[in-house]
Amino acid sequence: MTQASDADDTRPRSARATGSARLTDVARVAGVAPMTVSRALNRPELVSESTRLRVQQAVLETGYVPNRVAGALASSRSRLVALLVPTVAHALFAEVVQAVTGVLAPQGYQVLLGLAGYTPAQEETILETVLSRRPDGIVLTGCRHSELTRQRLIAAKVPLVEIWDMTDDPLDMLVGFCHTAVGRAVAEHLLARGYRRFGIITADDARAGQRVAGFIAGLEAAGEGDYQLREVGTPSSMPWGREKSAELLDRHGLDAIVCSSDILAMGALAEAQSRGLAIPDDLAIMGFGDSSYAAATFPALSSVRIDGAAIGRLAAEHLLKRMAQPRFERAGESQDIGFMLIDRETT
Repeated sequence: MTQASDADDTRPRSARATGSARLTDVARVAGVAPMTVSRALNRPELVSESTRLRVQQAVLETGYVPNRVAGALASSRSRLVALLVPTVAHALFAEVVQAVTGVLAPQGYQVLLGLAGYTPAQEETILETVLSRRPDGIVLTGCRHSELTRQRLIAAKVPLVEIWDMTDDPLDMLVGFCHTAVGRAVAEHLLARGYRRFGIITADDARAGQRVAGFIAGLEAAGEGDYQLREVGTPSSMPWGREKSAELLDRHGLDAIVCSSDILAMGALAEAQSRGLAIPDDLAIMGFGDSSYAAATFPALSSVRIDGAAIGRLAAEHLLKRMAQPRFERAGESQDIGFMLIDRETT
């Protein structure tokens, strides 16, 4: 009779044999009933302090991890909130992530972060995976989605907050600001300062495009100023800002460059200084986002301030209220947090 080796053994193994501790293992180590372990982990106020401590020690000894999937099936709650942002390379989106997590984590929710890039197609792919995990809520950057994404989100009946944009027809709730209004405000400000010949350097994403459209509309409404437009990819970078600024300055007589992000404006500032141009006398430069370094540049960079932390906090607070309701009902609510034009030395 040949003895089977470990490698040949195909018999089912217990949870402990595979290294996955069960609730009954914790109960045995703690010397209590499995129901007591469940109470100590989920409703600690129902057990004594000494019992709670014994269960905690048993959890440490066994390496037990609660089966949240089973709990979610039983309660129809996953305790997950999906947050989709284009990137975390931009400080403004990092602020949103931090704020959302800061509000939801103390309430027992975990944030599932997805980097959706700047295209509806990429967002669609990520959301397919996100929705399969049955999140209790979703925070989604922007209002521009594919038709399939819209259909899925409507059918899912999950509380949803779109952020960072404005629309007359939100899918559920919306916290953001009007990008077109930002562009108009920048145009009006620079025209009032006497600038008339503009270079525009913009990333090729939809929200930056809205700001450019607002800027051009502002020029046309005033009947003044002309512009030259250059696009770059996403995410934006300082080298792109410098490259496109050089191209504009070589070919056109400009007195101002408007950029869709502070990082592009930093590239424009570097190129202008390399040419010995006086800022803002020879050339004005305007960014967007009011990043932490904007006020520390020399000269200090003018920009548009968006309170990313407030957007994240408000989105999370709206979700908490909606997730506490027993039934899903589409809200159709919008909250415009506005923006602030920060006029510094570059304009």
